[in-house]
Amino acid sequence: MTSRRFTLTLLAVVAGALLLAPVASAGLLSPEHGGSPNADGINTLYWFVFAVAIVVFVGVEGVLLYTVFKFKARKGAIPAQIRGNTRLEVGWTLGAALILVVLACVTFIKLDGIRNPPDSSANGLQLADTSRRLPPNGKSLNICVNGQQYIWRYTYQESCTDKSGKNLGAPFSYEEMVVPTDTTVTLDIVAQDVAHSWWIPELGGKFDAIPGYTNHTWFKIPGKLAGHTFYGQCAELCGRNHANMTARVKAVTPEQYTQWLNQQKANIKAAEQAGAKQRQQLEGSTANSQPAGSTNP
Repeated sequence: MTSRRFTLTLLAVVAGALLLAPVASAGLLSPEHGGSPNADGINTLYWFVFAVAIVVFVGVEGVLLYTVFKFKARKGAIPAQIRGNTRLEVGWTLGAALILVVLACVTFIKLDGIRNPPDSSANGLQLADTSRRLPPNGKSLNICVNGQQYIWRYTYQESCTDKSGKNLGAPFSYEEMVVPTDTTVTLDIVAQDVAHSWWIPELGGKFDAIPGYTNHTWFKIPGKLAGHTFYGQCAELCGRNHANMTARVKAVTPEQYTQWLNQQKANIKAAEQAGAKQRQQLEGSTANSQPAGSTNP
């Protein structure tokens, strides 16, 4: 086999391996997606940058290999000097700059759809809120995400910074968040003790949960994924049981979500009434057990 044929064969093998690599590793090396438009946007941007990188890599390595074999040192040969070749230097400078400009433009275009939530679909819940980055129509379902060593608490309320106490009876859940499909869900992310990181890969990027600071993100699960559960993990080393700090997001239909939320409210009300009854019984029992004429210390 001649050296030229060997070079072409080698280049073809390398190019084929690089082209097949994304297919073989789909879903393994790329960001998880499919659960929300922002996660899909991140995945699309990833593959665009990856494709450009592949083209650049193949081009540069191809020229390098061609040069190595074409102009390999021979006895008595004097290598050609390309230093000072203005056309060549201007060409690769403008080429590199053009690639960076294209990557920057596409990134900024895709960031708008990744950062800003869209409206809920017509069959989703239409909820209004004005305290955070919102869809164009200003309506979203807000959930407060509170990172605690070593569990996530989700409170289903509009304001996560209310100090008045009137939202103490708001529905809540631990570990598993329940959300309606086709509805834009905004999250207020905080931490109660140390730094954590909220991350459900299929629903978008990760966001830090920092004590004293509120972070925001969003997702919107399509209706066809009703009944699906998404899994995640605290992405910030937060202590000895960090590995056990898992998270789940369960998608249900808007009707099922409304039923679940009403049931949570009923359970909380029943628990409060039971607690009040027990407190009255305990106070009555304590009063009856004290001798006549004695007073509490």
